[in-house]
Amino acid sequence: MRITKLNVGYMPLVDAAPYIIAQEMGFAAAEGLELDLIRAPSWSGLRDMLAFGRVDAAHMLSAVPVAMAMGVGGIPGRIIAPAVTSVNGNVIGVSQPLYARMQEQGTNLDFADAASIGHGLMRAAGETLRIGVPFPFSMHAELLYYWLSSLGYAAPQGIAIKTVPPPLMADALAADEIDAFCVGEPWGSIAVERGYGSLILPVSAIWSFAPEKVLAVREEWANSEMELLSRLTRALWQAGRWLADPGNLLAASEALAQKQYLQTPSEVIERALSGRLIVDQSGTSRQVQNFLEFHAGAANFPWRSQGSWIAQQLAARLGLDRKQAMTAGRSVFRSDLYRTAMQRTGADLPGASEKVEGGIDARQPAASEGGTLYLEPNLFFDRIVFDPGPHS
Repeated sequence: MRITKLNVGYMPLVDAAPYIIAQEMGFAAAEGLELDLIRAPSWSGLRDMLAFGRVDAAHMLSAVPVAMAMGVGGIPGRIIAPAVTSVNGNVIGVSQPLYARMQEQGTNLDFADAASIGHGLMRAAGETLRIGVPFPFSMHAELLYYWLSSLGYAAPQGIAIKTVPPPLMADALAADEIDAFCVGEPWGSIAVERGYGSLILPVSAIWSFAPEKVLAVREEWANSEMELLSRLTRALWQAGRWLADPGNLLAASEALAQKQYLQTPSEVIERALSGRLIVDQSGTSRQVQNFLEFHAGAANFPWRSQGSWIAQQLAARLGLDRKQAMTAGRSVFRSDLYRTAMQRTGADLPGASEKVEGGIDARQPAASEGGTLYLEPNLFFDRIVFDPGPHS
């Protein structure tokens, strides 16, 4: 088979694992691909690299192509998401002084109760909470706004959101540029390792099955290179399935830890992959179910309802028409392209392409082509259910 080289951009995060593993473990080669993985300095930089054709595909924040489709992404262009490559994986952390105030005020820091921790955070923060996020259009930002607004706080008006690239988040905390952060691993754990902060909540406690990163490509490239896109989608799916095997945890951690990728101690990466996090300076550990998911529960399927949810959140805070936004958002998550790519792989695909979000409180069977598909718990912390409604 002739090998085709694809330029793929990524950010140094544990959830870039499917791209790294696809190249390192031969899943890309099995599809006749060589992935030239290009590390980006920031999410805006990666977005621009993709939009202007420097890379063919990218490991991308799920909200970025939705924002672009709504006309608020910062630059013109049509980016689509033919697959989700990771679910969850983010943490909320605070500075040591803020953590101490939360403890002094009796906050229940059990790492699971989003409501009590949210109230405790806002009480301890005082007038204005400065929170670092990797990008304005991200699941980090949208779930922070959702969380605090649901608890009755004026978000985004009552908090100061600051954009900080993930590798710089710990340094921003140490420099007192921010009081708290929401970031993907390993950068939350790095803040703990360096003694700058403590982790107070996994973002999966706000939405238990949130689409975090997507495979992003230019729509025109997808239309002209459908076969290449299908091969790349399959390689990433195979990598995600490999990552889901606990027996591969050590090998995965060591592969990601390499200098050309995350350049981070493998034991820190292993915590994120296993969901066993060290959350403070005393070494307190927490086990988080489905902390970072690459495969189970149809994790890679780009549900159109996910695009709709992101879009209606963006529209609500930006004052845009929600119906138009939801239409734009659902058009970005291309379940049709995913189905095309996954033919003859043996993957059991959902029977529908969208669903009610937030309505599953336990692992349960789902209507699927093969009848073997199970969906993981999918709940918002406030038990609100999002129904995308009928579409023609």
